Amino acid sequence: MTTDLAKFAADKGVKYFMISFTDLFGGQRAKLVPAQAIADMQEDGAGFAGFATWLDMTPAHPDMLAVPDPSSVIQLPWKPEVAWVASSCVMEGEEVAQAPRNVLRRLIAEAADEGLHVKTGVEAEFFLLTPEGTQISDPFDTAEKPCYDQQAVMRRYDVVREICDYMLDLGWGPYQNDHEDANGQFEMNWEFDDVLSTADKHSFFKFMVKSVAEKHGFRATFMPKPIEGLTGNGCHVHVSVWDAPGDKAKTNVFAGDGDGPTGEVGLSERGKHFLGGIMKHASALAAITNPTVNSYKRINAPRTISGATWAPNTVTWTGNNRTHMVRVPGPGRFELRLADGAANPYLLQAVIIAAGLSGIRSKADPGKRYDIDMYAEGHKVRGAPQLPLNMLDALRAYDKDKDLKAAMGDEFSNAFLNLKRQEWNSYVSHFTQWEKDNTLDI
Repeated sequence: MTTDLAKFAADKGVKYFMISFTDLFGGQRAKLVPAQAIADMQEDGAGFAGFATWLDMTPAHPDMLAVPDPSSVIQLPWKPEVAWVASSCVMEGEEVAQAPRNVLRRLIAEAADEGLHVKTGVEAEFFLLTPEGTQISDPFDTAEKPCYDQQAVMRRYDVVREICDYMLDLGWGPYQNDHEDANGQFEMNWEFDDVLSTADKHSFFKFMVKSVAEKHGFRATFMPKPIEGLTGNGCHVHVSVWDAPGDKAKTNVFAGDGDGPTGEVGLSERGKHFLGGIMKHASALAAITNPTVNSYKRINAPRTISGATWAPNTVTWTGNNRTHMVRVPGPGRFELRLADGAANPYLLQAVIIAAGLSGIRSKADPGKRYDIDMYAEGHKVRGAPQLPLNMLDALRAYDKDKDLKAAMGDEFSNAFLNLKRQEWNSYVSHFTQWEKDNTLDI
């Protein structure tokens, strides 16, 4: 693990560092710092005006310092003279409570105090579009059921191979790449890890995919629903909890067997309650996992060209069945299928921990397990909450969920709601062609 960035630069031939942080809307912000200055930056941080990013600050706020975490440093495989390093935001000697990476770090510490160490893996889906972003990049990718299309994935082999090669070189353990269920859509998977490492990797992965796509003359997007009628970009998260972090982990505390609501699918009592927290807070959770107006074009979408959206719209859980919000594909872990490509890599992981800890502390019951095809028979389910229909409904659900708001932190929650309400107001103030088409002659 790297602890000295100046030594890292000397050993690796790095000339510049990108000191990076992620704002509340998932935007990655950075300063490019020459290696000669990195020793002071590692100690004091790089200065930013928080108001100039999507943080809930004013121009009158003092400098916000992004202090690099040397354990996160990654030398850019496509530009080795530059290294990227995630940072934690500080203002006047105190951590900025609303900064997403700080929210996650605090919740990791809370879980650790209870002997719980969360490990996750993400399935980040993306489209490769033309540079202007109006259509998919491959004009021959037109199959009605394009998932796993052998020819289509090989037509974009150069992009996929380059990204996968970089992940191999970085030691991430990538293990499969495929063409996904929408025309022009891809998914690349790497090994699960401690939750902060997964969030840092997820953040860097998005940066890397966009950079490599641009290099090849394409535009990569993680937008939840970039093409009408096609399956959207999900970001499924596989969650397990262990007795220790990293290589010290010996026991999966989620693993169990026996009777009961989750025992038959391999979740322990604590695993059941953690899942119960996810189910209990699901409607509020959506404000974080599905954070944009466009997100609700994915989770409340009509049937797509391929025949299924692969996205939930009801708060239900199951065994190994992809039509529900949560599935338990095997003992000791579950997959949350709610999140989409717009989810902030740090807040996504933070809200899972927050909801899960709430569930464990309150001994929450996840409710009835359903094994039906929710796409075909969902109308038969009685009593399961529907997910929010739009971003405003999600924000209202989050605002009403006092337990989840408190778990995520009052300063964060207030800042997030304030900026997201501004975003919603901007959206509803926008005049569209649909309005003219449907009301001009009334």
